[in-house]
Formats: sequence, C-alpha cells, structure tokens
Amino acid sequence: MNNQKGQYAWTATVGEKGQIVIPKQARELFGIKPGDTLIIFGDEKRGIAIPPKEAFEALLGTTFEGKE
Repeated sequence: MNNQKGQYAWTATVGEKGQIVIPKQARELFGIKPGDTLIIFGDEKRGIAIPPKEAFEALLGTTFEGKE
C-alpha cells in the first residue's frame, strides 16, 4: 500500500475475547507500551479511531482549561 508521508495503515485480527494486537511497528512509532491506556472513539458511519494519547491529553486540557 502506498502511504503518504506520515500516514500508515496496518491490519489487526480480533481474537475470540474481542482483543486486538497492535502491530509492533505501530507500537514503536507511537510509543505504546504494556500497561498504557488507549482511548477508542467510535462512529457508526466513519468507524473506529485510536488517536495518539497526546492528542487526547491536549483536547482535555483545552476542554477543562480555566474551569475550577
């Protein structure tokens, strides 16, 4: 598959318990380590997204900025 710079695609197989294994190259690229928690977003029309944790942290920071 031809990828544009900075864009990647991998496949994963869903096991009987609904678990997936994140490919090694993806784990290394995004710094995902055992014990890390991932956020999974789902949209019935667009599918599933697993954004880098830094993107989610930035969103939370913006959402709760200045609120006490």
